[in-house]
Amino acid sequence: MLTVLAVLFAVSIAVPWVYHRLGRPTFFLLAGVNLAAMIYVALAFAAPALQADQAAGIGQPNAPPGAFHEWLPEFGVSLAFRLDALSLVMAMLILGVGALVMLYCARYFKASERAAGPFAAQLFAFGAAMFGIVISDDVVMLFIFWEITTVLSFLLIGYSAHRIFARRSAIQALIVTKLGGLTMLVGLLWIGDLAGSNQLSEIMAAAPGLSGTQVDIAIVLVLVGALAKSAIVPFHFWLPAAMAAPTPVSAYLHAAAMVKAGVYLVARFAPGFHDTSFWLPVILGFGLTTMLVGAYRALRQTDIKLVLAYGTVSQLGFLVMINGLGTENAALAGVAMILAHGLFKAALFMVVGIIDHESGTRDLRVLSGLRRTQRPLFWISVVSAASMAGLPPLFGFVAKEVVLESFLEAAEVRGGWFWVVVVGVVVASALTVAYSARFLWGAFGTKRDESGAVLKDTRFHEPVDPVFLAAPAVLTAGTVLFAVWPAPLEAMISPYTELFGPVESGASMTYLALWHGFTLVLALSALTWVLGALLFLGRAGVARLQERVPAVFDAERTYRASIRSLDAFAQALTSRTQSGSLGHYLFIILAVATVLPVVAVLYSAGGLPTPDSWIIAEEPLQVVLGVVVIAGAFGAVLAPKRFMAVLMVGLCGYGIAGLLGLQGAPDLALTVLLVESIVLVVFVLALRTLPAGIWTRSLTRSKVSRAVLAIGFALVMMGLAALAVSSRSEAPISEEFPWMSLDVGHGANIVNVTLVDIRVWDTFGEITVIAAAATGVASLIFVKRRDVRRLTVQDIPTGSVGRVLTDENFSPSQVREIRAARSFATVAREAWLVAGRTLAPEHRSIIFEVVTRLLFHAIVLLSVYLLLAGHNTPGGGFAGGLMAGLAFVLRYLAGGRYELEAAMRFSAGGLMGSGIVVACVCGIAPLFVGGQVFQSFYVDLDLPLFGEQALVSSVLFDVGVYLVVIGLIVDVLRSLGSEIDLRSEEENRDTSDYGHGVHAETSMGVAR
Repeated sequence: MLTVLAVLFAVSIAVPWVYHRLGRPTFFLLAGVNLAAMIYVALAFAAPALQADQAAGIGQPNAPPGAFHEWLPEFGVSLAFRLDALSLVMAMLILGVGALVMLYCARYFKASERAAGPFAAQLFAFGAAMFGIVISDDVVMLFIFWEITTVLSFLLIGYSAHRIFARRSAIQALIVTKLGGLTMLVGLLWIGDLAGSNQLSEIMAAAPGLSGTQVDIAIVLVLVGALAKSAIVPFHFWLPAAMAAPTPVSAYLHAAAMVKAGVYLVARFAPGFHDTSFWLPVILGFGLTTMLVGAYRALRQTDIKLVLAYGTVSQLGFLVMINGLGTENAALAGVAMILAHGLFKAALFMVVGIIDHESGTRDLRVLSGLRRTQRPLFWISVVSAASMAGLPPLFGFVAKEVVLESFLEAAEVRGGWFWVVVVGVVVASALTVAYSARFLWGAFGTKRDESGAVLKDTRFHEPVDPVFLAAPAVLTAGTVLFAVWPAPLEAMISPYTELFGPVESGASMTYLALWHGFTLVLALSALTWVLGALLFLGRAGVARLQERVPAVFDAERTYRASIRSLDAFAQALTSRTQSGSLGHYLFIILAVATVLPVVAVLYSAGGLPTPDSWIIAEEPLQVVLGVVVIAGAFGAVLAPKRFMAVLMVGLCGYGIAGLLGLQGAPDLALTVLLVESIVLVVFVLALRTLPAGIWTRSLTRSKVSRAVLAIGFALVMMGLAALAVSSRSEAPISEEFPWMSLDVGHGANIVNVTLVDIRVWDTFGEITVIAAAATGVASLIFVKRRDVRRLTVQDIPTGSVGRVLTDENFSPSQVREIRAARSFATVAREAWLVAGRTLAPEHRSIIFEVVTRLLFHAIVLLSVYLLLAGHNTPGGGFAGGLMAGLAFVLRYLAGGRYELEAAMRFSAGGLMGSGIVVACVCGIAPLFVGGQVFQSFYVDLDLPLFGEQALVSSVLFDVGVYLVVIGLIVDVLRSLGSEIDLRSEEENRDTSDYGHGVHAETSMGVAR
């Protein structure tokens, strides 16, 4: 079964690619895959090996699973699957109807429908997930597949995303079923904890010994998920709204698959937990209410699809009641009714789809005369609707007879309010007959207008394709076949019914048959037919009566009101907490981070050890650097200008780098030094869009509170660090790093070997985050596509970038200086930088350009040295990338954005992507030679001239880090630097043109 499941999901992944090449015939292929899977599962169940397993108890709900693979053993989660009788019946329904729905889709969608490919993949994956639900023996795996169906149903219901009703319906179904699923997860884990296992088979085996309030509550939580999934009151409203989905979705999800998941869960837990305190009140109470509400609402609908939708709600209540009744006869009746409902309801939904597809309407007040013009479609509908109404000689009648018999026997044995249930079922069944007739009349009957004139026959756009009719025809044939030959189905179901033990005293065993003789059950069935026919014939009076009956409770309105209230609460809460002040947010974060550790330490009541000694400094230079850091901190707080504050923060960083260097951490010192240099440039570039001065409206009291918090947070963090070191009871794992670096990583630099070998997974995650962060920053700044080269250096007029368009805002002396600079620096010949001439003269520095030309290549070579030597000496890919980034920063600051383009002709995104690809290759490559992911390999080489050299494969991973860091810095320079430069020039140019109406020719030159 695990193989079948894997194949189904693999096919769903490949569907978009296949559909792109084959088009609509892909649906035929998918139908064949589903059919093959159904046949394979049936043959596997009938195989002698499995029969022997079943004889030994394997494959039963109260026995070990048929397949077991550990997944997360520390959490008790396993890949456990089994194929018992209940799973088999559900799998046949899911795969069989799935094959017919795929066949139906081959004509439902137009050949030009582009979205049909993803739709096919989602619908097929949904079937695979449903198959996973019914064969899962682990509650966590069951929940995972359960939630996969929730997400896929959201996508399928919202297929017509351009329609607001479709989007709203998809979100509504997602919220309701997701809340139910999460509630169910709590119940599943709780009952698993009580049973001592997460495997359903073991839970069911332990069920007889489980009792008490905890079990009762856990089972109720499980039932909440089942009821929400199966659209039981009060969760029923999402199903009619989900009719916004295409008809294949309704025929599959809302007839044979998704809504059956809750019914399946009830049937799965019924053998062991039907005697718990709240089981029958919840199952029968909410089930009967749903049956009555759905049938009543179906009689009010004018959309034939909604007639079926509310009818589905009604019959889901019916299915939940009978499958949860907890007797052997009810188990047989319940599973048979699941099959019967899947057959006739899927066929009827397909009929509605054909009518809507070919006529363009589903309004029963408009549809007229189809009985005469579409006879094959009419007779398919007659048989399926008659089966839905429980009329003989159809399978719906066979199943409903056994259902009524089960309820009657329960009432006779248990008495009391079970008789109320019987009366309610009879009334709801009569309503079912009425809305079944309403559907047939609405879809195929001849209608009259308000004046009494006969409406014209509804015309189809084109004759119905035989392939279109094939799927509902096959389902209808099944409805007839299983009515006259139910023995195979009863044999398939019987192993499941035996789990309920002997029949209750006073009751007798039942069986599936078309004729049970003249019994009370048959009389009740006849009563429902007569009452239903009378309700249909008096439909006008029934409609007027329904209009006068007020809606006491509307679940959908309650849901919408709840969502509106939640939105209002969220808005109110956000408006009070999300003030837009970064200082406010930081205050809250740091306050929590300060108070909680203090509370934890106080709670320990002195149980934590304290350091034995304190060392202020080991040498005088540490004191000097400490004073520098403190001075930088106070300077940043007191600085009146943003630029000065940034410099003071940088001073703190450089001081910390010095302290790290003194403490024997050259790698960290080098990295901090480079990071501070890069961050300083980035801050300065970003500050160009902010006012120079630091504006604040904070009162003195607020400043004092912030200062107290800052000092308190620092002291608490220092204290926690000291306590953590003093509390160590085991040897630190870092003690193993020296020998691992030499013997495993083949490098003398412990820091770098740790990054690229010992803890390489952490580094791989970090560079992925770096790439994602850079993409996010660039996306926030770039209006157009990033990394699109606008113009080459040759296309830019000399001295045009950053040119001041007017001298009116400058003093006479400044104007003379600018003119002198122009006459000196505006030359077409480039002496030092590739694009230096493009800058306006007032922005050029010849000394800066000369220094940049002299240092750029040396810095790049130094970065390569740090990259290659970092395995044994201070350096590495991160430090090398930062050093190379500084070289590009220098080129940008000296020559502007076009100089940066000339220095780095590669896309920043391409660099980061290449780096991640290189890192991935380093991780995957060892698998091809029998190694592990990210395993390092070492080769000694004796090279002429160079002597003995050692090559370690992890150095290649460092190359990936190097590329990612360079890409990050170039991306930041292009976004915070080049892009903002360009926007500022455009804004200045636009302002000048608007204010003076001059310099148009100059502006056009700059724009060029």
